[in-house]
Formats: sequence, structure tokens, C-alpha cells
Amino acid sequence: MPGARVRSGERVTLRTVEEEDIPFVQRALANREIRHPMGNPVLTRRRVAELREDDADRFLVCLDGDDAGSGGPDGDEVTRIGQVNVTDADYKRPELGYWLVPSVHGEGYGTEAVSLVIDYAFRTYDAPAVGAEAYDFNDASRGLLESLGFRKEGRRRKYMFVDGAHRDMVQYGLLREDWCERTV
Repeated sequence: MPGARVRSGERVTLRTVEEEDIPFVQRALANREIRHPMGNPVLTRRRVAELREDDADRFLVCLDGDDAGSGGPDGDEVTRIGQVNVTDADYKRPELGYWLVPSVHGEGYGTEAVSLVIDYAFRTYDAPAVGAEAYDFNDASRGLLESLGFRKEGRRRKYMFVDGAHRDMVQYGLLREDWCERTV
């Protein structure tokens, strides 16, 4: 069952990622429609469990049923649809990472979940900005970041070999003051 509720929006809830969520995360990250746009290798459950233990703030993106409580709800009260992470916050600018299962792409859940995590990052960490990256071919992810006010800050040319080709990584940043102006 997913963990405690950390933040809620109008439609999505961010919950802590628990050991019971590892099979969902591992299966989702093995899905080609998620793995290739992120440039990730296939991960075992053990490796996903190890990642859960790092210093990142990891949140399960959920659609909560009417009966889902703030603590650890029963599995049938919550539908897991993705994950959002805040990494590197303890020693540099926090970096965001996110993914959703393909069945909910294009429904606005990603924008809401990433917005909740931006708020979380700026309330939790004394950082002047947050960053994120997306491959140049990942139009949906780049569009999501740009719709939230992120600006392109750079490009790492031929950054990684993904799906049979060397791909560019586009770097984005969002200043705290720009986010605060948008949310007032």
C-alpha cells in the first residue's frame, strides 16, 4: 500500500514511496514508453529498492479514492500513476525528475504533480532555483516544464545513447521568485 499523504492537489496526491510500491515502480520503469524518454536502463527490483534508500525525496503520484486516508491507505483506495523526485537538494540546486504511466499521459496529472513538488522543494529547501532535464526528443516533458515557467538554460549535446542514437539533453531552471510570481 502507498505511504502517507505528503501533499494533495485537486486531482493527484503525493505519497511516500514504500517497500510495497517497489514492484509498481520497477514494472513502470521497465515500460519502453517510460524508460526510453528518460534514458534509463532496465532496473531490477533490488536496484529500485536501493534507489529508494538514497537521499532523494521520492513521491508516488496517486489518484486517491474518496475513502483514502492521510496515512497508509488500503491498496484499493489508491491508484498509483507515477513518481516525482527531488534529488541533489542537500548539496546543490534541487533537480526534479518525474514520470507517469502511459495510460494517463496528456490528462494534466503530470503538470499538477510537478507543481506540487515545486512547491514542496521551495518550502523545504533554501534554494534560489530548481532544475530539471529532458531529452530534446521528449516534447511532452519539455512542454510540461515550459508551461510551469522553466526556462532553457543549456544543452548537453549527444549526452546519452538512448533508443539507438546519441541524444541531446536540454537543461531547464526555474527561479524561486519566478515561481512565487506565478502562484500569487
